[in-house]
Amino acid sequence: MTLVRAAQAELLDSDPASVITLLLDPEHTGGALTSNRTLLKQGTDGAPPHRHTLSGELFFVLGGALEVLVGTELRTLHEGDALFVPPGTPHAFAPADGQDADFLVVITPGKPRFDYYRLLDEVHRGEATWSQVGETQDRFDNHYVDSPVWAARRQAVRR
Repeated sequence: MTLVRAAQAELLDSDPASVITLLLDPEHTGGALTSNRTLLKQGTDGAPPHRHTLSGELFFVLGGALEVLVGTELRTLHEGDALFVPPGTPHAFAPADGQDADFLVVITPGKPRFDYYRLLDEVHRGEATWSQVGETQDRFDNHYVDSPVWAARRQAVRR
């Protein structure tokens, strides 16, 4: 059993538009899963289109609304909604227009990802580059992909 108390969880908050709370990584779960809580503030770009070759990803919305790309479809999740994205499926996510999104992420089976989130935090502090993030795609099973649907969504939101 592994218990993570709220006061013990590591907070990554260098990006003024988001907070990632690291909960469980495979070292804590015998490889079963990775989990974090993410708060994305309205207007942030969120996560770009990507896929995981080995893991599926569960999203559970705790508050606000989250827009998610799954393959070529956009879905808006509201408080209490859950969505599972199977391995290999391109997906992206950001707060729905005009809202914050507070949600739980569970990736299973687990692959160590805490260092990926820490690297993103370093980028926001100016201590790492997006190029360095791109170089970690195989290490963290986080493979970036192009999505015309997500690109059009971003343009529409910015208008």
